[in-house]
Amino acid sequence: MKKIGILTGGADCPGLNSVIRAVVRKSIDEGWVVTGVKNGWNGLIENDMRVLDYRLTSGILDRGGTILGTSRLVPPLSKAKNKIIAENFARSGMDALIAVGGEDTLKIALELFKTYSLPVVGVPKSIDNALSGTDYTFGFDTAVNVATECIDRLHTTAESHHRIIVIEVMGVYTGWIALEAGIAGGAHYILTPEFPIEIDKVCASLRARHKRGKSFSIIVVSEGARIQGFSDEEIEKKFGKKHRVGRIAEIIAALIEENTQYETRVSVLGHIQRGGTPTAYDRIIGTRFGFKAVELVKENKFGQMVSLRNNKFDSVDIAEAVRKRKAIDQDLLEIAKVFFA
Repeated sequence: MKKIGILTGGADCPGLNSVIRAVVRKSIDEGWVVTGVKNGWNGLIENDMRVLDYRLTSGILDRGGTILGTSRLVPPLSKAKNKIIAENFARSGMDALIAVGGEDTLKIALELFKTYSLPVVGVPKSIDNALSGTDYTFGFDTAVNVATECIDRLHTTAESHHRIIVIEVMGVYTGWIALEAGIAGGAHYILTPEFPIEIDKVCASLRARHKRGKSFSIIVVSEGARIQGFSDEEIEKKFGKKHRVGRIAEIIAALIEENTQYETRVSVLGHIQRGGTPTAYDRIIGTRFGFKAVELVKENKFGQMVSLRNNKFDSVDIAEAVRKRKAIDQDLLEIAKVFFA
C-alpha cells in the first residue's frame, strides 16, 4: 500500500479542489492513503499535514480556492529549507508527492527532485496559462470567463458615457488572459507584456474610431505590459507613480487623455479573476490532471509534470515545463489586430 502526499502552492486559482478530490478518489481506488500537506511547501517545512479521505473531499468540486491552503515561496530555497523538506518528507512515510502549482512551485519540486531524488509529480496550475509543456493549465478558463463578463459589463458604461475604459487584467509576464478575454469581450485594443506598448498607435486607433462615429472604446491590458519609449524613472517623474504591476492601466489612461483629450477611466479587475466557482471546463481538466498524476505515481514517473497537448493527457519533464514561459499565440493576436482599427 502506497502513501502519497499532495500540496497546493503559489497563488490560489479555481479548480484546485477538483485536482485534490480526483487525487484522493483515484488513490483510494488504488488502495492507497493520501496525506494533504497544508499551505504548500510550508507544510513540509512546518510538518503540517493531515490524512485526506472521502468525507474531507466531498462537496468541494465547485469550490474556489484550496481546502489545503497555500503559500508562496520563491525559488531557489535555501539549502537549509530544502533539507528540512526532504527530511520531513522521509519521516512522513510518504512514497511520493504530487505538487500542484505554477512556475515557482514546480521549480522547487524540480530542485528537490534533483538534489534529494524526492519522488515528485507536478500538476500545472496557472490562471496565466504561462507554463511550457502544456497547452492549457486549469484555472485559466475560469479567469478568462470572469474577465470577459467584466468587459461585457463595462461596455455599456463606456458607451453610455462616451468614454475610453482601460481594463487591467492579470498577467505579469504573458498576456493570455488579456488576449482571449479581449477577443471574447470585443475589446478595441489589447496590450500584452510580450510586445511593448506603442502609445501613439493606440491613440491613432482611438481617433480613427471616433472619426467613424464610435464615441467609446474598450482597451484590455495585462498588468505586466510595458510602454515603449518610457523608462521607469520618466514614468515616475511624469505621473508620480512607479511603473509596476497594478498601475499600468492608470498610466495608459493618463497618456490617452493627454494625447487625445478623450475622457478615460480605469478598471483593475485584480484578484476577482482568481476567486469563485470554477467553470465546467476547469473542473473537468482539473479532475483529469489529478487522475493522470496518480497514474504517473503508479508508474514511478517522477520528475514529471502532467501535460495536456492536442487534447491528450501525457507528461513532460518538469525541467521542460519551467524552462521558459509560454508566450501568447501569435496567430490569435493577428486575428485580434483585425479589430483594432
